[in-house]
Amino acid sequence: MKMVFIMMSLVFAASMIPSEAICQKTDDPFLWLEEVESEKSMDWVLSRNNQTVSELKKYPAFGEIKADILDVLNSTERIAYPSIRGEYLYNYWQDEKNPRGIWRRTSMAQYFKNVPPWETVLDIDALCKKENEKWVYKGAAYLYPNNDLCMLNLSIGGSDAVVRREFNLKTKKFVKDGFFIPESKGQVSWIDENTLLVSTDYGKGSLTESGYPRITKVWKRGTELKDATMFYEGRVKDMGTWGFVSNTPERQYRGIQRMLSFYTFETYIEEDNKLIKLDLPLDCSFSGVFKGQMLLQPKSDWTVGGNTYQQGVLLSINYDAFLKGDRDFTTIFTPDERSSIVSFSTTKNFLLLNKLTNVKCELFKYTFENNKWKNKSVPAPEFGTIGITSTDQFSDNYFFTYNNFLNPSTLYFSPENGEIKKIKSLPDFFDGSKFQVEQIEIASKDGTMIPYFVVSAKNIKKDGSNPTLLYAYGGFEVSMQPGYSGKNGVAWLERGGVYVLANIRGGGEFGPKWHQAGLLEHRQRVFDDFYAVSEDLIKRKITSPRHLGIMGGSNGGLLVGVAYTQRPDLYNAVVCAVPLLDMNRYNKLLAGASWMAEYGNPDIPEQWEYIRKYSPYHNLFESKKYPKVLFTTTTRDDRVHPAHARKMAALMEKMGHPFFYFENTEGGHGSGVTNEQKAMMSALEYSYLHKMLQ
Repeated sequence: MKMVFIMMSLVFAASMIPSEAICQKTDDPFLWLEEVESEKSMDWVLSRNNQTVSELKKYPAFGEIKADILDVLNSTERIAYPSIRGEYLYNYWQDEKNPRGIWRRTSMAQYFKNVPPWETVLDIDALCKKENEKWVYKGAAYLYPNNDLCMLNLSIGGSDAVVRREFNLKTKKFVKDGFFIPESKGQVSWIDENTLLVSTDYGKGSLTESGYPRITKVWKRGTELKDATMFYEGRVKDMGTWGFVSNTPERQYRGIQRMLSFYTFETYIEEDNKLIKLDLPLDCSFSGVFKGQMLLQPKSDWTVGGNTYQQGVLLSINYDAFLKGDRDFTTIFTPDERSSIVSFSTTKNFLLLNKLTNVKCELFKYTFENNKWKNKSVPAPEFGTIGITSTDQFSDNYFFTYNNFLNPSTLYFSPENGEIKKIKSLPDFFDGSKFQVEQIEIASKDGTMIPYFVVSAKNIKKDGSNPTLLYAYGGFEVSMQPGYSGKNGVAWLERGGVYVLANIRGGGEFGPKWHQAGLLEHRQRVFDDFYAVSEDLIKRKITSPRHLGIMGGSNGGLLVGVAYTQRPDLYNAVVCAVPLLDMNRYNKLLAGASWMAEYGNPDIPEQWEYIRKYSPYHNLFESKKYPKVLFTTTTRDDRVHPAHARKMAALMEKMGHPFFYFENTEGGHGSGVTNEQKAMMSALEYSYLHKMLQ
């Protein structure tokens, strides 16, 4: 069990920035594009969409690329990844016949058949037709331990905010007059079959500046949500407050995680009907209780009880003893300079720890016996990426996946006896035997060694002419790991492209320190790492600026936005997806305020001083030459505001710089809802890359 919580003065001297740039919000002629669905904004969007689609559809292979991608997305040979819930394995499935998907289930025994007999629990397409709404399935919160009720999360058009509706898993119907929570961001957990712990929008003043709940209440069946009992109230300046209920065989734990920022928080646990604040550092994650042991992860070195524990370590201590003042922690795992914890989960008797060493995964199984932790490695494949798919608190059954750049994802099952069984693999969507993978390291500007992967044809000619796509993220402690992509294989590798994945700072590949090295005033290091990889690809003659393209989404969209404004000489194509670009106003748009621990606060002059140096929207100049960028976003993105991409494109247009722009009207913080929408977006991106880089 790992409890994951949702994580996340403008005036200065005009002479400090060249007059061509947008200097202050009062200079911004495109604020009107922040009005998401206004008629004027949508007219602008549809006009640019039509121009982009019209031109990119003319690329000769566009139709083939889209068809190939759609075949991958709709393949009946895909793995139906299971989620263990009591006697059933649940799965959400989309294909050509079910564009919005079906939520279905089968038994453990039936799942291992070649063609499992799935029982449909809810047909999302049928629900959309019945209720005349564009519903998107976003998971469910199940009632422990019987799993006969759940709170079903349904998003309108793919946004992060969801409508929560009580659903009976025995009758496969929504509960008449059952629990219902209107559309909002937040969290809901079951205390018992008649009681919920709810963090949501309770009306005026109940949200933080980041748009997340600051109030959590206990809601009893048969009463109105507005009359629910106060459990905890945070502050408007907090990132958010999330209630949680964690069930173990020993007892139920109820509490609050009060997020002060994306990386600092306070954890409260209810004991004797009172909330007790756990005595932990603000950057130490409370990750649940297993076998009576409280699991903790400090993000900074922690000196306590006469001992110093290294940042990124996984610790445990008896929960009851901790509350009584004991601070004698047990170390479960300590990372070294080249390793970190990807994730961990628990079964009835095991803690499964997924470790990343030099960007390659290893899986370990820990037991807690006689007040000691013992571990042994799980015989999983080496030199790739492992994901813990699903575990079971009532048994030691668990599923995990393995894949790498050239080997399709494979699902493995470990039953009670610990044997590892291969269940199913994705088909070879492309011929991996024709390609090779190389891991390279290059020194960044400050001498830090940055690893990156190159996937290329075995017969590659290093003459600088290879169309090359470089991808990276560089933020929020997110690790970029080797992964199989049928879409990338058929649309890029099989068509002569080279693919590169860079492990730049800001990510989590080597633990918290790797992430913290790129925070706030140190952000330029992230970009310098990216340029170091770009320049090394050119130096090795794998490619050249004429044939080098880059792609990034969200924080990665900011990365490539900075790259093409700071170093337009290095690239000839840029896919800038659901990006942050206006770093002067990002904290005022949607969830932006929650990311100030990552980037800084542009309203504080000292912090704006370093942010403005890389903010793409404020470093675009009429006199410079830029590659013809492709911006993509979605109207229903309620995490990163679509105005970032809109305003950047509008500014380029005003300055006379060519660009492509495509905004999907559905999709949330992604590329679409249905496979058709996703294939369309991807076909535009890959057609653009081929057009620009061949």
